[in-house]
Amino acid sequence: MEQQGSVEDAVLSLTDVAFAYPGEGEVLHGVDFELGAGERVAIVGESGSGKSTLLHLAAGLEAADRGEVHLAGEALAGLDEAARTRLRRARVGIVFQSFHLIPTLTVLENVMLPLELATKAGAAERRERAARQLAAVGLADKEARYPEALSGGEQQRVAIARALVHEPALILADEPTGNLDSRTGETVFALLLEQVRATGCSLLLVTHSHELARRLDRVLTMRDGILQAVDSAEAASA
Repeated sequence: MEQQGSVEDAVLSLTDVAFAYPGEGEVLHGVDFELGAGERVAIVGESGSGKSTLLHLAAGLEAADRGEVHLAGEALAGLDEAARTRLRRARVGIVFQSFHLIPTLTVLENVMLPLELATKAGAAERRERAARQLAAVGLADKEARYPEALSGGEQQRVAIARALVHEPALILADEPTGNLDSRTGETVFALLLEQVRATGCSLLLVTHSHELARRLDRVLTMRDGILQAVDSAEAASA
């Protein structure tokens, strides 16, 4: 697939990336991809196509077997695990399908967590920023509740607030509406887009849904570990 720009200009860049899990064949085959600042891109593919693995490589959760991954201008291959973790905490927010909220923390404490891990903000500032982000996703009145007391849609809104609170350069969203009914999923997805646009960060979404994907700036398809551009006419009719 043709590159979109330069590594220096991209928030995320993968060049000829291949990856295989131990004992299995290659999951990704020579992937080339760039995501620009403020760009919103969707990758559509079936389960097992490799799209979630690409997100793991983008976040530095896995290391490529071949090729180069650059995140916010940093070559991940040149960083040890601790340095990759620090970079991910500072520059990336992740929205998972299954929410991954910590059940023993309140809603406010869950949202504060990235600030505790990745910033030097004091306790008062962390609380103020987390409260402001919760208000932005319509949950100002749920700060003291625990995740189990929330609906699925509310839990995902907390997850979106947590992903955005430290002002990352990149949001990675892995099937963020997959565990929600269609009406709630639409509300949550619209909120995610609204918040991404408001903050100006980049978004890389992986999804089964062509309907969601075509609302972003660019749509790619992942099939058997190969990433390809989707023709605009094809995307419009999907």
